[in-house]
Amino acid sequence: MDIIKGGVTAAKGFKAAGVYAGIKRKRKDMALVYSVVPAKSAGTFTTNIVKAAPVKWDMKMIKENETAVAVVLNSGVANACTGEEGEINNYKMAEAVAVNLDIATNTVLTCSTGVIGKQLPIDVIIEGAKLLAENMEESLDAGAAAAEAIMTTDTYSKEYAVAIRIEDKIITIGGMAKGSGMIHPNMATMLGVVTTDIAISKELLQEAISNNVKETFNMISVDRDTSTNDSLIILANGLAGNKEITEKNKDYDTFCEGLKAVTANLSKKMAADGEGATKLFETVVIGAESKEQAVSLSKSVITSNLVKTAVFGNDANWGRVLCAMGYSGADFDPDKVDLYIESSEGKLKLVENGMAIQYSEEYATKILSAKEVRAIADVKMGNETATAWGCDLTYDYVKINADYRS
Repeated sequence: MDIIKGGVTAAKGFKAAGVYAGIKRKRKDMALVYSVVPAKSAGTFTTNIVKAAPVKWDMKMIKENETAVAVVLNSGVANACTGEEGEINNYKMAEAVAVNLDIATNTVLTCSTGVIGKQLPIDVIIEGAKLLAENMEESLDAGAAAAEAIMTTDTYSKEYAVAIRIEDKIITIGGMAKGSGMIHPNMATMLGVVTTDIAISKELLQEAISNNVKETFNMISVDRDTSTNDSLIILANGLAGNKEITEKNKDYDTFCEGLKAVTANLSKKMAADGEGATKLFETVVIGAESKEQAVSLSKSVITSNLVKTAVFGNDANWGRVLCAMGYSGADFDPDKVDLYIESSEGKLKLVENGMAIQYSEEYATKILSAKEVRAIADVKMGNETATAWGCDLTYDYVKINADYRS
């Protein structure tokens, strides 16, 4: 597997655009991802009962249609809690893109992100659809512009791509995502689009992405808020020329490995870019008796506000980690747990068999001062492991969200 440049335009046959339409103030706010041939489509979406209009549309279109051609995304307005008018406006957005690209409306998927409760400025959206069609290109720069256009409180755009080999063909998988706040997905991410030129059945594509998020996007959290708009869409147009994958075999496994490389990287970038965050905080649970136990324990640690504030303060307050594990709902013996912290500055054991050992507080602070920090908990019950990603909790998180609509 090779890491390559680009995002959604890295794979064969995909074009993209990112433009300023006028939804936000002087920032790109509409994006387009387009396949030159119809692509198999699949996706995962928010488990929040309150679902935005674009989420409802995409779930219906992916279920009813084998393929899709385009994904249009806007930032600035979430089009959630907007009633029938919101659904009509979402359709108009898809229709405007379809008209400008000369494709059927039901082959256009939609995504929105931004303030909940506001209606889309549909006249602006319709004009933006024209700009997207006019600026659509296959270049990596066009993919980067699309990734930029879906940002809200993100401090940087997020894209990643890899190349894998199946048979004698090079398969490319690329993606973009946005997310900085209201991040606690139970499916995917705030918004994400993955493109690939692999030939694969729709059923296996859906299974691959559904299984994928369990170890990637579902393992991140910034603030324990699951969005109304969470959407991860994947398009596979088959232009790599491999024999279509229709069963779970070695080729399917290779594809899943490449897909995980892309989505895991995007997941970590989102966690590291949490609103107001200064560092990425990762928790690894090892020695678990089941995957479910490891997942519950690791996610409980990275979502604890007390742990997150300790990480911000570079404070090796290991009692907070054990406390968070204790209320996770997973059963374990706290008197057997070993706990370590690790970063580019080194690795240090803090706890052995549930009790503190002698260690240097100064060295612990140095380890926790790095930009990427890891806690490792060994529960000594089996061979399963899980990794979760979060970030520290800072003063700036409150500042950003106190005046989000201002």
